Amino acid sequence: QRSMGAIQWQALWWHHFFLLWSTIDGQTRYSIPEELKQGSVVGNLAKDLGLGLSEIFDRKLRVASEAGKQYFSVDAGKGELVVNDRIDREALCGQSASCVLPLQVVVENPLQSHRIEVEIRDINDNSPSFVTPENHLKIPESVALGKRFPLENAADPDVGSNSLKTYSLSKNEYFSLKFKDIKNGKAVPELVLEKPLDRETNALHQLLLTALDGGTPVRSGTCKITITVLDNNDNFPIFSENEYKVSLKENSTKGTSVIKLKATDADDGFNGDVKYSFGSRTPDFVLSTFEINDVSGEIVLQGTLDYEISKSYLIDITAKDKGVPEMEGHCRVQLDVEDINDNAPEIVLTSKPSPVREDAPSGTVVALISARDLDSGDNGKVTLQLSKPSPFTLKPSFSNNYELVTSGPLDRESCSDYNIEITATDSGAPPLSSKKTIPVTITDVNDNPPVFTQPSYIVYLKENGVPGSILYSVSASDLDSGENAKVSYSILDSKVQDVSVSSYVYINSDNGSIYSMHSFDYEKLKVFQIQVQAKDQGSPSLSSNATVHVFILDQNDNAPTVIYPSSAALGEVRTKRPVSEQDDSSQRLLIEIKDDGEPVQSATVTVSILLEDGLHEPILDLRQKVVEPSKKTGRITLYLILSLASVSVLSLLTFLILAVKCIRSSRSSGSCCMRRSDCDDYKNPNRNLQIQLNTDGPIKYVEVLGGDMLSQSQSFRSCMSPMSEYSDFTLIKPSSTTDFKEVISVLDASLPDSTWTFESQQEDTRIGIK
Repeated sequence: QRSMGAIQWQALWWHHFFLLWSTIDGQTRYSIPEELKQGSVVGNLAKDLGLGLSEIFDRKLRVASEAGKQYFSVDAGKGELVVNDRIDREALCGQSASCVLPLQVVVENPLQSHRIEVEIRDINDNSPSFVTPENHLKIPESVALGKRFPLENAADPDVGSNSLKTYSLSKNEYFSLKFKDIKNGKAVPELVLEKPLDRETNALHQLLLTALDGGTPVRSGTCKITITVLDNNDNFPIFSENEYKVSLKENSTKGTSVIKLKATDADDGFNGDVKYSFGSRTPDFVLSTFEINDVSGEIVLQGTLDYEISKSYLIDITAKDKGVPEMEGHCRVQLDVEDINDNAPEIVLTSKPSPVREDAPSGTVVALISARDLDSGDNGKVTLQLSKPSPFTLKPSFSNNYELVTSGPLDRESCSDYNIEITATDSGAPPLSSKKTIPVTITDVNDNPPVFTQPSYIVYLKENGVPGSILYSVSASDLDSGENAKVSYSILDSKVQDVSVSSYVYINSDNGSIYSMHSFDYEKLKVFQIQVQAKDQGSPSLSSNATVHVFILDQNDNAPTVIYPSSAALGEVRTKRPVSEQDDSSQRLLIEIKDDGEPVQSATVTVSILLEDGLHEPILDLRQKVVEPSKKTGRITLYLILSLASVSVLSLLTFLILAVKCIRSSRSSGSCCMRRSDCDDYKNPNRNLQIQLNTDGPIKYVEVLGGDMLSQSQSFRSCMSPMSEYSDFTLIKPSSTTDFKEVISVLDASLPDSTWTFESQQEDTRIGIK
């Protein structure tokens, strides 16, 4: 344990030399004494590395010790390097004059590493000590003055000025203390006989040997020396050298000879016979590793050597004769172990590999790696290389430390994970190697837009569908992952008949299903387009478009419509017999028109026919039958009839002349056409049609059309039928390309059935009088 004075001295020393730091060759070094309390500040690491306080947490500032044990840590609040565990310089560095702990400082985002060193300075916390607290010597009384007897060395784990400095011997009149220098530079204390011994006067001497270090205050250790005075055996065994130096490879097998020692004794007989043994203070680990032949003096290997555990051995050898009293001689053997390449290099991950964005530039640090080999020299020199080609490379940083960095473009969609195999090879002969696999994950970047299954879609839709029914489902996929691959659908704004397309359809943003907002009417809208956009959830988002072409299919949802006065593909009504004066002057026909659709659609129309006598004006009141005048007698009536007949005949002749001229003109020109502007009377169709019938004149025309009256925008032409022998009306087919056939039948008529005829033709239907 430390004395109170030592503790006070250390506190004073620490007060003046708390810590030192410097930068050597761009590398930060701190200097601290050993045995600091846990939490003691070594230095402001963040400040010395140029990091702000916010970066300490954001970039995960931390330290990794290359010594294996974590002696230091970082105060995340202040960025200070603090002591994390007890530091014993002697345990870390032994008797080495310099004790430096290399540390690797790691920061992330981006991943970087810095190397710093912490020098551990020695304090005088250890006293010199002897292996055995008591030493026994047997010295014959006839020994000559000046004879030297080697004593046990003391050991002090401290170094420098705190290490062992000198010895002192308790005051006595027979012995003094001298020192002998040996090859390793250490002084061996020796006891020198200064006054002849007389066993009969004093057979036992007790001395105290004190070892002193150079620290302040001085620390010391003692060993009690007991000397027994023996009767004569004049000569000691003597070795040819005080110290022997040999070397042996660490892979030497059991039984290998280390050295054969030889000591000579000038005495004869038993006094000259020498026996060899290890020194009395030989450590157990030496005794378990080596053995000595007590007769031949040969030292052989009985255990295993490991350069990484112990690089050298100091073995004390004693040679004793068989005289009485025994005389002994001493020597020391220094065995140096030669390193061989028996340790494969080791790959150590200083920091775990960080996930890498697929758009990371070349040179991005992925992981920090170090290599170490317990062998020395060339056997301990390690090189790292990647076993397989990949978009990564190893970049040396310092010592045996490397950075795994990107060296080429990355594409998560092509390869999302890499298992990077690193091979470490030393420079031994033969070289040894080891491998380590480092997994690296590539994180997604939104670099792929959604892609539709096809660039355009064609949809056929029947008219009159139920509002809210599904029209079609489009689908798009995204090669990215996570939020970058989540696709939402929308309809881009466009116009359909000057109305926004969003008033016609809407789309489910999650699955791409398109729904109608109302039913469609083929007669109003036959085709339109929808621009659909698929957009991902990345930042920034990417999108693509597709066109949906919607064709409305016609359904038989419109009944035929009668449009006065022109139409086509309809029927004509003829009289089946001549009209007599007994017939009513006003006739009403109910006509039904049917198409060939599925289901069949129909319409009815009432045709009112007025019978005229000659060219007189028609009767205005069509709703009442004209009462046939009763037969009158007398001459007045006869005169009136003759006058009327004359006028009628004259009118008929005039009409026939005009009709012949018109027929000739129509045959030469083909038809007698009217422009739409001349047919303004057609704009107001009516289901109750009215025909004025002149007994000697033509019947006017009637038109019947299929479809909604309001949706008809066709233009029509009307002409006299050159093929008919009667003056009649011809129903002209509209200019629409829609092909339909309509059936017209007479449902009701005010004249007897024998009076009217009905004909239906494919191209031309007529209504006339027989």
